[in-house]
Amino acid sequence: MNINYQKKLDEIINSLDNKKSLLLQVCCAPCSSYCIEYLRNYFDITILYYNPNISPVEEYSKRLEEVKRFVNSFEPSIKLLECNYDGDKFDDMAKGLEDIPEGGSRCYKCYKLRLEETARIAKENNFDYFGTTLSISPYKNAAWLNEIGKSLEDKYNISYLYADFKKKNGYKRSIELSNLYNLYRQDYCGCIYSKIARDKRLNKEF
Repeated sequence: MNINYQKKLDEIINSLDNKKSLLLQVCCAPCSSYCIEYLRNYFDITILYYNPNISPVEEYSKRLEEVKRFVNSFEPSIKLLECNYDGDKFDDMAKGLEDIPEGGSRCYKCYKLRLEETARIAKENNFDYFGTTLSISPYKNAAWLNEIGKSLEDKYNISYLYADFKKKNGYKRSIELSNLYNLYRQDYCGCIYSKIARDKRLNKEF
């Protein structure tokens, strides 16, 4: 059954009688831009930068600095919680899945890795909701993300913010905001395997 996760988000927002606290996992500034613009009127947002998949560490740091720069320019009241770089955790998770194409089971496990840490920290710090910006990307499986979110909602007894941020022209708006704020837009998802796929694609073009 296809579920309209944008409708579920609308239902959550319409049910709120005041601002709720939200721990929002973000992967980069461009993806966070529209999501923050959309949610800031309804939630007190704290950004969680937890992305052990991003490789190399220089790329991880570059994306983090862009997130900081965007938030400071766009909505300085938003807090940012920065996690330690934990690339070994992603490497352990990806063992045996190195040759799986992008969008397969390795990506599913990567979604779960990042969302579970978000749920754990949100519960530990008494947030009302936890969520992620990942569904804004046309390359990310929103059904998987929300399925994982539901399972973690049940496991940690904390509300998950269901969403499909690419709806309502969210992805298009993220590009507009990226241009407006001159944000760095990476050309691969983040992990070493997506980088290898990107390099192979570029080599075929030249």
